[in-house]
Amino acid sequence: MLIFVYTRLNDATRAEIRQQVSDFADVRFRSELPENELQAAFEQAEVVMGNVPPAWLARPPQTLQFWQLDSAGFDGYQNLRLSVPVANMGDFFAWPCAETIVAGIIGLYRHIHELAVLQYQRNWVGVPIRYKLGLLRQKRVVILGTGAIGQAVRKMLTGFDCTVKMLARTDPQADLHSVDELKAILPRTDLVINTLPGTAKGFFSAELIQAMPADGVYANIGRGSTTDESALIEALQQGRLGGAVLDVTATEPLLTDSPLWTMPNVILTQHTGGGQKAEDEGKAAQFLCNLQRFRNGDPLENQIDLSKGY
Repeated sequence: MLIFVYTRLNDATRAEIRQQVSDFADVRFRSELPENELQAAFEQAEVVMGNVPPAWLARPPQTLQFWQLDSAGFDGYQNLRLSVPVANMGDFFAWPCAETIVAGIIGLYRHIHELAVLQYQRNWVGVPIRYKLGLLRQKRVVILGTGAIGQAVRKMLTGFDCTVKMLARTDPQADLHSVDELKAILPRTDLVINTLPGTAKGFFSAELIQAMPADGVYANIGRGSTTDESALIEALQQGRLGGAVLDVTATEPLLTDSPLWTMPNVILTQHTGGGQKAEDEGKAAQFLCNLQRFRNGDPLENQIDLSKGY
């Protein structure tokens, strides 16, 4: 068996994978191959780990038998039709993402970003800042999306005594199911948290941004493409929206001339939401687990349907 690992992994994790598969497979790592040999290695592999360029799958290699993604989202592959099993990382990134976005929201309400700059400047302001501070406690919240990240965020917010409603088009457990229902409740919503996948492109439109109250906060831990970013910036600049916490943006890295960089009511977490110290080890463990299941003919963990895109 030939395994191609496209995911960039640290030395120790590569060594662990190589040791675990040594009895039955050869493994080629992206990090150990010249750039011009990567696609050929993919086309020869029976098992692939990692999010390879979609263009490589225009004509999927006939050798491919199992593909393990290293992400939870897979909207970039939604037009693919593969006959082999594909798995993603499931809820591996859910809690890190939830902690990041909740931390950013608390940071915005408590002006931690402003205080961090003052600390760097060795500038003690103190008392005047106290009167600008807000609370997450008892906020009226709408979470867009009922997936693993949305559920983790909801669980965290229970500790702040928030009133939470969730939106999903097809999930019967959701409180809201349509744009009209969302628009109707937005004027009475303090905080919107977007966890939507890329398939919901442009969902949070200028119309919905305009429906939020002037002191409302918008947070996005889903995909930058799901938000009308120009309308969001305009609302923030004109004081029609209180603030934003953005882990993702429409273009990444964020363009250097974007107004979002310098807005005092915006916190940017630079798409680090899913990050964690043992990320490489976790990805490898998920891959090795599913590889064993695949070899045994057992159901895969987190097997997905690429055509759905989420």
